[in-house]
Amino acid sequence: MSADQTLAFDPDCHIFSGCGFPAPGLHTFMYEPVATVGGIDITKPMLLAVLGSIVVVGFFWAAFNKPKLIPGKMQMVGEAGYDFVRRGIVYEIIGRKDGEKYVPFMVSLFFFVWIMNLWSIVPLAQFPVTSLIAFPAGLALIVYVMWISLTFKKHGFVGGWKNIVGYDKSLGAILPMVVVLEFFSNLIIRPFTHAVRLFANMFAGHLLIVMFSLATWYLMNGLGFVYAGASFVMVLVMTAFELFIQAVQAYVFVLLACSYIQGALAEHH
Repeated sequence: MSADQTLAFDPDCHIFSGCGFPAPGLHTFMYEPVATVGGIDITKPMLLAVLGSIVVVGFFWAAFNKPKLIPGKMQMVGEAGYDFVRRGIVYEIIGRKDGEKYVPFMVSLFFFVWIMNLWSIVPLAQFPVTSLIAFPAGLALIVYVMWISLTFKKHGFVGGWKNIVGYDKSLGAILPMVVVLEFFSNLIIRPFTHAVRLFANMFAGHLLIVMFSLATWYLMNGLGFVYAGASFVMVLVMTAFELFIQAVQAYVFVLLACSYIQGALAEHH
């Protein structure tokens, strides 16, 4: 960055003051290491991911450590969250009989993703960890490995490949085309889209909130003060909308994970 460019956090940069609008970009998602442990640089998103894990584990431990017949407020909230994922996602997609064993994993996955999304609007944190592709990709990889493992465990080596590529003799002449399409769709495109769907939504949402926040400060000078108010309203609107999107993306991520597991356990692809 040249000396005559103004950094996004420069408090003296306003409209009509001779500096251009400090538009957010990729630098908004890049953080300098806060510490180095064993040769590994620790950044703010990494700390938020660890803290998110602690929050999820701590909450459910506090809610169910000493369960009562008549639940208290925390136990009631924990039961409601657990039951929402179990009945609203796992049972609906996988089924009660086959899905019960996967409920703990799906509950953990849902709340972990949700908390990592939620950091975007938490003061001081103010960053959705899932807006960095490495985190959604890591979670998608876990689901992918589970899906592949269950597929071959359930159907055997030959049957597993038939399940993955959608092999069905009744398709006749189009069977080779279907096999090729299903192979690339399931083994290559599926994990990619599973990760990118979450990443792209959180990336775009955070970028919009940052842009309108910077615009509010940038316009607070002279006649720009009028437009700064409108920009601030957009910050509030986008934050409220982001709250909704954060929960939806956690739901969709787990919904897709359940659909992959269901496909692995199904008799026919």
